[in-house]
Amino acid sequence: MTALHKQDFCAWTQLQAQFLKKGQLSQLDIPHLIEELESMSATEKRELISRLVILLMHLLKWQFQPAFQSRSWLLTIEEQRLQLDDHLDENPSLKNPQFLQTSIDKAYRRALVKAEKETGLSRKAFPQTCPYSFVQMMDMDFYPTEKDLH
Repeated sequence: MTALHKQDFCAWTQLQAQFLKKGQLSQLDIPHLIEELESMSATEKRELISRLVILLMHLLKWQFQPAFQSRSWLLTIEEQRLQLDDHLDENPSLKNPQFLQTSIDKAYRRALVKAEKETGLSRKAFPQTCPYSFVQMMDMDFYPTEKDLH
């Protein structure tokens, strides 16, 4: 079973599905099934953080470079909000407040690096912790302004 898992993943998954459908649980490749299920969960978590990074970076750019605000930034913010909403609807366990806050904190650290790179502003120009609540980030009418800095 290990060889099939390594040589032809697609065939391995189909075989595992057949074993499950037929109730042949003793035939299952349990160690690899556990590994694949854990990997799937990690992928969903990475997707959440990746979407948050893009959204946060664009919110920072919007707020800290108002002279450069564009329709492209606006649409990127909107798209990421929609993508995040869909992703969280498909994976409601990711909405756990503690997990969500941890994900936002991780994403914000990465967003700072990207915002610094894209704006040319010093990282010190941006708040060191995320200035937006999750509710604000997901609010289709929320676009931070310079006034929100004070």
